Amino acid sequence: MTDKSLFAKQGSASEVEEGRAFVPKFDGDGLVTAVTTDAKSGDVLMVAHMNAEALAKTIETGEAWYFSRARNKIWKKGEESGHFQRVQELRVDCDQDAVWLKVEQVGAGACHTGRRTCFYRAVPLGKTGAVTLEFRAEKTFDPKKVYDDIA
Repeated sequence: MTDKSLFAKQGSASEVEEGRAFVPKFDGDGLVTAVTTDAKSGDVLMVAHMNAEALAKTIETGEAWYFSRARNKIWKKGEESGHFQRVQELRVDCDQDAVWLKVEQVGAGACHTGRRTCFYRAVPLGKTGAVTLEFRAEKTFDPKKVYDDIA
């Protein structure tokens, strides 16, 4: 398991916000939010979490690694589906509690539902009452043929 000591120690707010030291601020569960976008189109592909080990492996390999809260383990994007993410750029937000991965999505999609993006439904605005989601993306692959755990 990768130790958080790979990253610099937290300093003052000014040092964190204006300095050059990478000091990711992991939450109480040891996670940092990871927003992943397509490097070319800018589309948001997914939002996930990284622990220190997943973040370190992403930096070391140039491929996206995440932490699954449901499975309580790290995983490499594409290890099961073959739909990898090659990181083109990795940014950190102002207080270093979130990271932004700009990736080349290799394969048909990023979402386990079979779509290019996990953000495939829109919430209509300006309406009252019950909300009905609107689909904005079709499936690009059959998840049943790609993932072992989807029946």
